[in-house]
Amino acid sequence: MPAFKYNAVDKAGNLKEGILNADSVRQVRTILRERGYVPTDVSEVSETSTRKKESFSFGGRVSSGDLALATRQFSSLLAAGISVERSLDALIEQTESARLRTVISGVKGSVQEGSSLANSLSRFSTVFPEYYVSVVLAGEKSGKLDEVLIKLAEYMERSEELKKKTGVMMIYPVIVVIVAISVTLGLLIYVVPQVAGVFQRTNQTLPWLTRALIASSDFLLRTWGWWLMGSVVTVFAVIKAFANERFRFAFDSRLLGVPVLGRLVRNINAARLANTLAILVGGGVPLLTALQTGLGSVANLPMKEALTRAITAVEEGNRLSLAMKQEGRLFPPMFPHFISSGEESGKLGEMLERVTDQISSELNHRTQTLTNLLEPLLILMMGGMVLVIVLAVLLPIFEMNQIMK
Repeated sequence: MPAFKYNAVDKAGNLKEGILNADSVRQVRTILRERGYVPTDVSEVSETSTRKKESFSFGGRVSSGDLALATRQFSSLLAAGISVERSLDALIEQTESARLRTVISGVKGSVQEGSSLANSLSRFSTVFPEYYVSVVLAGEKSGKLDEVLIKLAEYMERSEELKKKTGVMMIYPVIVVIVAISVTLGLLIYVVPQVAGVFQRTNQTLPWLTRALIASSDFLLRTWGWWLMGSVVTVFAVIKAFANERFRFAFDSRLLGVPVLGRLVRNINAARLANTLAILVGGGVPLLTALQTGLGSVANLPMKEALTRAITAVEEGNRLSLAMKQEGRLFPPMFPHFISSGEESGKLGEMLERVTDQISSELNHRTQTLTNLLEPLLILMMGGMVLVIVLAVLLPIFEMNQIMK
């Protein structure tokens, strides 16, 4: 029984909206009229309709945090012996996100029509990623859907935490650089010209630092339009360059070679891959399917190409650990060792979880160290720029005081 989203008006003239499961639009309108509502719009909940809503509404997206919470709640309901349909009903009532509530209603309608849970989820690919559907499918086949869902929730929570830590590492230096540039431009555009006018009226021979600062300010005021245009052109050029796969591959290759940053990039991608493989393999998904799905978690193109070669080697009958070893330094050295141990013991999923924890721990340590180093360096850089400008303004004043004495 499909789900339909409706908008209606009650007898008092208040707008009402909600979701109903029915056989057709006509049945939904009939139910609404029986309740005393006048239906104004009724539409079936589907992938197309929800995607259209998402494209026109910034608030329509489902956050990974909301999805992880709903998955954990779904697992708890199933573990308590509640059926899939009743669990979905409970999620619809419990979920605060309007978009996710609409999608779950669509999933429930598909399940009521006789589709499996995995097939029903796959109808909403913008909300439920490929790995999510693969894990649910494996859980349905194994009869351990509740256990698989709790692992899936933990995976999404770890992924969100890793994403936040990476974002914090990048946001801080960007903010400091933007503030430093803004302060410097403000001083050059507004403060320096006024001070320069005062000095020019004194007919005083200015120090070279002050003359250089005034010249820089004049140059900036005369050419600011060109700088603005150049910045816009540069942004578009960079965007277009990164849309080119050959350029991105070359850039990513160079990035991996940068002493400190390269190792961070490698560890971030390796942690995402290990995390994805851990939940998929641990959930009963075949290794090759897990590897194909894991390709989407690797953003660095040389690492993605290396993983593609490893998948080909596994398809030809080779062990994954040997295929990873052949890729040399593109993956952390511990990666193939943990995988080899998992292959030999038959506990590959467990070993992938361990290597995820190990890489994440190293990543957290290096990220914290780098942040601790960048913080004073960026503050010193910003302070140095402001100090130069302040000195350039104060030096003529000091000279004037000495002459007066």
